[in-house]
Amino acid sequence: MYDTGVTWIAGKADRLAGGATVVRMVWVLVLLVLLVGGVTWWRRETTARQVRELADARADAVRWYERLGGQVLGLRGDEPAVRQALSDAGERYNAAGGQLEQARSAKQYELARETALEGLAYVRAARVALGIDPGPELPPLAASRGAGSITREREVNVQGQVFRAGPQPGAGTPYYYPGGRYQGRPVPSGWYSTPWWKTGLAAGAGVVGGMLIADALFSPAFADPGYGYDAGYQEGFADGADGADAGDAGAAGDGGADYTDVGYGGGSDYSAADYSADSGFGAADSSDWSGGDWGGGGDFGGGDWGGGDFGGGDF
Repeated sequence: MYDTGVTWIAGKADRLAGGATVVRMVWVLVLLVLLVGGVTWWRRETTARQVRELADARADAVRWYERLGGQVLGLRGDEPAVRQALSDAGERYNAAGGQLEQARSAKQYELARETALEGLAYVRAARVALGIDPGPELPPLAASRGAGSITREREVNVQGQVFRAGPQPGAGTPYYYPGGRYQGRPVPSGWYSTPWWKTGLAAGAGVVGGMLIADALFSPAFADPGYGYDAGYQEGFADGADGADAGDAGAAGDGGADYTDVGYGGGSDYSAADYSADSGFGAADSSDWSGGDWGGGGDFGGGDWGGGDFGGGDF
């Protein structure tokens, strides 16, 4: 009798233990299903969000690109400043088209958008040179952030060559620059007599040559440098004077860089040849920048800079 009761109790316990195991297995399966379902939902939502972001970035870039195309193809002018600004805008139009055609990520579409906006900055400059309304303000360019703009005309002499800059286009300042960095140094937006910031011309003049021109035009040592700047611009000049890495200029984007002539989607290629302007440095030898007179006055020092006079110029 006693053995029978023990056997019955043991069997009951085994059945209860087996039922508990089944319940645990069911809960484990439920949790696994929920986990797999949650991961699947999260991945689908992430993919859908990325698709939406990519579509939004593409639509934004295409919008600015098409606006640039309409302006570039619709504006004409014979003045050197107009022709040069439209030539630069046309280069950006072609470059933005190539970037759009090859873009596969939101970041690449943002770069195409930036190129199109840069082209529109040149279009605004061309409209100013034509004497017509420049149109609505553009979103700020990433490359020109903190660079400021020229507020008054100035003229300097470097190695016998005269370089001018001013806030308005003129016969002596036909080259527009939307603002950016040259060798890590901020260069404000405005009109210049020579596009000394461009890679090819800078290579011909030497890296130091371009820096000397920037020093002469925008050195913060002068009491009235004649440029408007954002917060931190003065510090940016100091950083550039200390010798910034040349790679910074490429990372930030160069408003004056040359672009490859690439069409977008076929049939929309814009030729900049019709608007080409004389971009030479003049008859003087632009490859020799060792010293020279910067306007008389204080002694800048000898040694590496050739002992040329630097200070005392009236800007």
